[in-house]
Amino acid sequence: MKRLALAFAVAGLTMTTPRSGEAVVCTVDAVPAATLLLPYFEVDLDDPNGLTTLFSINNASSTEEIAHVVVWSDLSVPVLDFDVDLTGYAVQTINLRDILIDGLLPSVVPSLVPGRPPTQAQLPPFYIDHLQKSLTGHPSDLLSGLCAGRNLGDNVARGYITADVVNDFTLRLPGDPGYLTDDLAFDNVLWGDYFYVNSAQNFADGDTLVHIEASLTDPATTTPGRYTFYGRYANWNATDHREPLATTFAARFVTGGDFTGGSSFVVWRDAKTNQHAFTCPATTGRPSWYPLGQETILVFDEQENPGVESSFPFSPQPPLASIVPFQAEAQRVKVGSDFFPVPVSFGWVYLDLNTTVSGNPNPPFDPAAAQSWVTVVMDADGRFSVGFSAIQLDSACAPNHTVP
Repeated sequence: MKRLALAFAVAGLTMTTPRSGEAVVCTVDAVPAATLLLPYFEVDLDDPNGLTTLFSINNASSTEEIAHVVVWSDLSVPVLDFDVDLTGYAVQTINLRDILIDGLLPSVVPSLVPGRPPTQAQLPPFYIDHLQKSLTGHPSDLLSGLCAGRNLGDNVARGYITADVVNDFTLRLPGDPGYLTDDLAFDNVLWGDYFYVNSAQNFADGDTLVHIEASLTDPATTTPGRYTFYGRYANWNATDHREPLATTFAARFVTGGDFTGGSSFVVWRDAKTNQHAFTCPATTGRPSWYPLGQETILVFDEQENPGVESSFPFSPQPPLASIVPFQAEAQRVKVGSDFFPVPVSFGWVYLDLNTTVSGNPNPPFDPAAAQSWVTVVMDADGRFSVGFSAIQLDSACAPNHTVP
């Protein structure tokens, strides 16, 4: 009888366990999705052998699909968008250096001749200038002399990228009227990966892109007031039907031993704002939500001893607040730096990145919820590098606000 009961239990577990590749809403996993997120990119505009970022967009479907790609600054201002035409099971690899320096977009224009590959588009010089200035925190003529990102004192372009499956070719952005209601499609067919490559320093690492699934039936992605990935552009009415990311993470770090280059956290965050170009820092400052705060950062050493770095659960941060290491929407922050000091060389960090953005509409379901994504990069011996996603401890579908 016990064997029979065990057999039924195993059979039940088998029947209820999702098949490989099957969508599980509110669990961000590497399965074909409706939106892909490259959480952060860097391109050294001065050194042709310096740091660059490559990523791929792949079609898991046998039918033709269109991916709408948006290049965003590190402060979430859109600076370029284009479409990628993907035939069945197609792969499109993009080196951001080709776009930002040479002005070469990938194969974006569908061919009018059957059997002939799509053609590439060439950006004019004034547009290349716009991209380079916008992504390095300088005023752009195309933005009427306004800024789009942070000026960190170097000539490195920084930002993040989204790619959505859409119904037809479009030049609208997620914040434009009609994009979420007319252009956006809901087929979970896109997948991809990305790499950071620095030939000059012999470093390279990568990971899968963040795969964001859509559902037209799950209450978490169809109920107005719930947190969805593009909720800030739809007044939180769930029009985009895309699952949100996590809000709380566990991430290891090492800043010694063989890892002479230490560890960095690559972090994407949601400012919950439809951000437009703004007056440059030299005049009045940055967006009103900057810098983004967090609820809790808790550092553990390898003997389970905690050290709390407290902060305020809203932004902008008041004076004399504790560390605020992840202030922008997209950034790379070195562990052990002035921005992110830690008391030990080996350990892990509990990151609760929830925050209420002052002066902006927050999701009614949980105003303090703030989706984000964290990746860990470790550099060793001056020539090796590894990158991997931090452990997700929750989802913005049901945010965790508990300090361990």
